[in-house]
Amino acid sequence: MELKGKKVLIIAGPDFEDRELFYPQLRLIEAGANVRVAGIGERVYKGKYGLPVEVNGQCEELAFKETFECVIIPGGWAPDKIRANHAALEIVRHTVKAGGVVASICHGPWVLASADVVRGKRVTSHKNIKDDLVNAGAIWVDEEVVVDGSLVTSRTPSDLPAFCRELIKAMARSAVHS
Repeated sequence: MELKGKKVLIIAGPDFEDRELFYPQLRLIEAGANVRVAGIGERVYKGKYGLPVEVNGQCEELAFKETFECVIIPGGWAPDKIRANHAALEIVRHTVKAGGVVASICHGPWVLASADVVRGKRVTSHKNIKDDLVNAGAIWVDEEVVVDGSLVTSRTPSDLPAFCRELIKAMARSAVHS
């Protein structure tokens, strides 16, 4: 149980990529982490493929109140809505500032760009948002997983094994400061 007691928050929104939410969630629970899911207004969201997820709370309830060792932003179409949520962006910023890990896959790095945490960082994502990340100051590369400081990013669901492997390594060495 290499992550016993570590607090993880996954931020969900409408049309999240089902595999990119549930695969890390289950893998981190298996590793001993305490994983919660936060929303941006609704109590239940359906993924792109119809799988529902019930949230444990809203980003507005958690921003400025809790510190997480890790925040995960799954892809799909949800990140386009999440990046418009001020509280979600504050959670991402606070986690980075506190020394926690922020992990994002596929279209999820849109949220990292909007939170202004990618400037000067090496990242990857789905190729369709490459320009958005470059315009936000990131150094975009086409690799299955990229770790730069506290950021862990991947491109697509096929990268999930590497994404979760590097995410767990990053969490094991992170030192969150509340």
